[in-house]
Amino acid sequence: MNRLALIAVVGLDRSLIGPHTPRIRAFAEQGAIIPISPAFPALTCTAQSNYLTGKTPSQHGIVGNGWFNRELAEVQFWKQSNRLVQQPKIWDALAARQSSFTVANCFWWFNMYSSVDYAITPRPIYCADGRKILDIYTWPFSLRAQIKNDLGEFPFFGFWGPAAGISTSHGAADCASGWIAAAARWMEYRFSPTLNLVYLPHLDYNLQRHGPRLPDGSIHPAVIPDLRAVDSIVGDLIDFFSERGVAVVLLSEYGIANVDLPVHLNRIFRQQGWLALKDELGREILDAGASRVFAVADHQIAHVYVNDPPLARAVRNVLEQTPGIEQTMGEAEKIRANIAHPRAGDFIVAAAPNAWFTYYYWEDDRRAPDFARTVDIHRKPGYDPAELFLDPRLPAPRLKIGWRLLQKKLGFRTLMDVVALDAGLVKGSHGRVPADKNQWPILTTSRPDLLQAPTSGFLDSTGVFDLLLRHLI
Repeated sequence: MNRLALIAVVGLDRSLIGPHTPRIRAFAEQGAIIPISPAFPALTCTAQSNYLTGKTPSQHGIVGNGWFNRELAEVQFWKQSNRLVQQPKIWDALAARQSSFTVANCFWWFNMYSSVDYAITPRPIYCADGRKILDIYTWPFSLRAQIKNDLGEFPFFGFWGPAAGISTSHGAADCASGWIAAAARWMEYRFSPTLNLVYLPHLDYNLQRHGPRLPDGSIHPAVIPDLRAVDSIVGDLIDFFSERGVAVVLLSEYGIANVDLPVHLNRIFRQQGWLALKDELGREILDAGASRVFAVADHQIAHVYVNDPPLARAVRNVLEQTPGIEQTMGEAEKIRANIAHPRAGDFIVAAAPNAWFTYYYWEDDRRAPDFARTVDIHRKPGYDPAELFLDPRLPAPRLKIGWRLLQKKLGFRTLMDVVALDAGLVKGSHGRVPADKNQWPILTTSRPDLLQAPTSGFLDSTGVFDLLLRHLI
């Protein structure tokens, strides 16, 4: 069996490969490149599940990065158990063929309680006194101390939040992706796995902050340093694996589009009287289980759950009349899109090309929940890209951050409440299927002889599975 490094570069599409990515461009020219027809929705968890199972959301159940758990009556985002993926993964099929097959997973999602041999994934420690200590989870457990001893602590601040993708006193803009790349090399040196999965998120941050392009179509200047940085990281990985006789497949999960229209679905449902809101210490908390209708927003896709079925027709009418919604999908449309799964919303809406969905439901910022101004990816009932921004209204944000850190070190229970509540700051998003194929994700390989390009000129997201099999067998 052959060995393979599978490197995911988040947000990379064909339009970004060029003079600012000379090493990626050279790799594609020496091998082969093909666009991938995006998973629907074009989101991290769904795309990766399509690639690694060869199945669609209607089969593997990953309908987004989060969904409403109907049994628990809770919105659940960014869960990490691999058991949520309801189909066998590529390594399960390969391990059954050859007992010596091994796989390492460096930061691809659903990385906990998996059947991989070696795993590293972000996982804070949540203390009983309210502290959140940034850390990683590994399998086997012993790897955690070993890799931190060799590479240092994982720079979590550079992985997500207002400091992600920005150079600070704590580290370089690309520190998180650089650490993950070092971890992949560490895995190769120690274990030489048959399949090494590597996840590089660096492009994702400023593409969402600024959008990929200026109005004239040129690449946004704020993104150019990120393209150069990720090109250096990827180029070094390609050289490293090639020198060790490991084939390389480089791919992405989605392309990111410019947006300028946030759509607040839950505020619309609130105006209809469909939301259930609790007052908790003067703050408004969405009670999803008691709401008649609510939305779980996920970039340019939202799952709309109708707990009061007689309202379904009225809900669809409201959705179809809402500016910024391009498509409303009921049961028939979900079946055609291969996303008819019990976890999916009763309706799924896709945004217009320039729009995206917020989770916001409050109408007065003074009544926003306390977690709204913090980085809290699990508590929020939807994805919140505003976590990438410090609140521009703060007179001295760095001073406030320093004060909050000091309070925490002294043992005070306090919030790092520095995140913006202005959805208009967000300029890039993804999730819908772009009409322009240059905005589709891509796959490049060092083995062009294995790329059996379909007559369509693109590879279906579920077809990545078979291509990977050809590389390995």
